[in-house]
Amino acid sequence: MSEMNWKTSVTNVKTNELRLRGYRVDDLMGSIGFAEGIYLALKGRLPSEQEGLMYNAIFVSCIDHGPTPPSALATRTAASTGASLNAAVASGVLAINRFHGGAIHDCMGVLEQGLDDQAASGAPIKDIADRLVTQYRDVKKRIPGLGHRIHTDDPRTKKLFDLAKELGLAGNGVALISAIKSSLQNQGKSLPINVDGAIAALLIDLEVPQALANAFFIISRVPGLVAHYHEEIERERPMRRIHPTKHEYDGPEDRSV
Repeated sequence: MSEMNWKTSVTNVKTNELRLRGYRVDDLMGSIGFAEGIYLALKGRLPSEQEGLMYNAIFVSCIDHGPTPPSALATRTAASTGASLNAAVASGVLAINRFHGGAIHDCMGVLEQGLDDQAASGAPIKDIADRLVTQYRDVKKRIPGLGHRIHTDDPRTKKLFDLAKELGLAGNGVALISAIKSSLQNQGKSLPINVDGAIAALLIDLEVPQALANAFFIISRVPGLVAHYHEEIERERPMRRIHPTKHEYDGPEDRSV
């Protein structure tokens, strides 16, 4: 084979036929949901019902967090200048980095380190958590995935963990980050597991590689960024000065599913 020829195992395109990981896309349409399609694209196989439900919940959990996060502000600012949809949303995506959305990746690294130590030593999860907390405290660093600027008890975390347990998908990732939270609390520092930390733990239990961690936040947040773009161009004047916090919500009243 010539060096100009290369291989891909993701999608096979033929005349009048398109297959994702071997499955005809037109057969998948109407048979699986978008989250299941993402699972297939990333993992190479169709998810179980439980895995599909968990992926769906993860993506919904981060769909938006108001207009104040950097990604939403970047999207709205770009939209205010007259940028196109793709440019404005790209601006928002480019604002997703280590300190905004990127904690999923970093938290997975901490948890994987702890679980590797646990596998090598056979020590209880609680002891591993205590070691990690001490290690980070000694260097005066915060463990990513814990703490939130608004929530003292992130409701998304509780829902994700409850669902994971109900579906039988909660494993050592969830156990370790829960033990870390308890260890911090025992040392007098009460920090909630935020949604980034919850997703990090669940991605470990779902056997997703760390390299794909931040993709989950990006995929999840794009619909929210599109909504902010559209609202900005429909409701606001161009080139306005956008204050990051002085805004009011005037959407639908509280309602239930």
